[in-house]
Amino acid sequence: MSDSITISAEKRTEFGKGAARRIRRADKIPAVLYGHGTEPVHLTLPGHETMMALKVSNAVLTLDVEGAEQLALAKDVQRDPIRRTIEHVDLVVVRKGEKVTVDVGIHLEGQAAVETVVTLENNTLTVEAEATHIPEFIVVSVEGLKAGTQIHADAVELPAGTTLITDPEVLVVNVTQSITEEALEAELAEAEAEAGIEHEEAGDEAEPAEDAASEETSEDKTEE
Repeated sequence: MSDSITISAEKRTEFGKGAARRIRRADKIPAVLYGHGTEPVHLTLPGHETMMALKVSNAVLTLDVEGAEQLALAKDVQRDPIRRTIEHVDLVVVRKGEKVTVDVGIHLEGQAAVETVVTLENNTLTVEAEATHIPEFIVVSVEGLKAGTQIHADAVELPAGTTLITDPEVLVVNVTQSITEEALEAELAEAEAEAGIEHEEAGDEAEPAEDAASEETSEDKTEE
């Protein structure tokens, strides 16, 4: 479940790309706080503390903004595609007891039956939960499941207080029969036959030109 982490934030008055770069160079993160009909508030967050707090998805933060505390949900975290450092954070104002709609990741547990392949068709579910009790992930057990088993969204057991928003018919987990090595070789042979690919036998290989020339020379010397 989500735990609120207190972060000291500063209001900022400088905007634009240049200001954002200066904030990042100071090991801080630019952010914006909005929601509940309030005017957006532009903030500067401490780099290391914020990075640690946002290691989990849907993190809920208690922002200490110049002595006033505000509960906020990290709605969008923009990261550098290469270094993976946090570039900017969008925060949404939330209140205790309020329900929010978020995407929560699926975590598979257990081992399916032998000779099966388990495919996670959708790795998140959209749910509604209390802002201060958002599940970190949703567990789905595949223990002992046989080939042909499918788990749809409405069959996933959700944590208490969490409501499914995703379409109930959405396929989450699909268990199929794994292909044997023999079957794979047979399929490959069939595909090659359809494509007209033929493999020469080792004994049918053409005699190398060098060897043939060598044999002719030897015969010539014998005749001489």
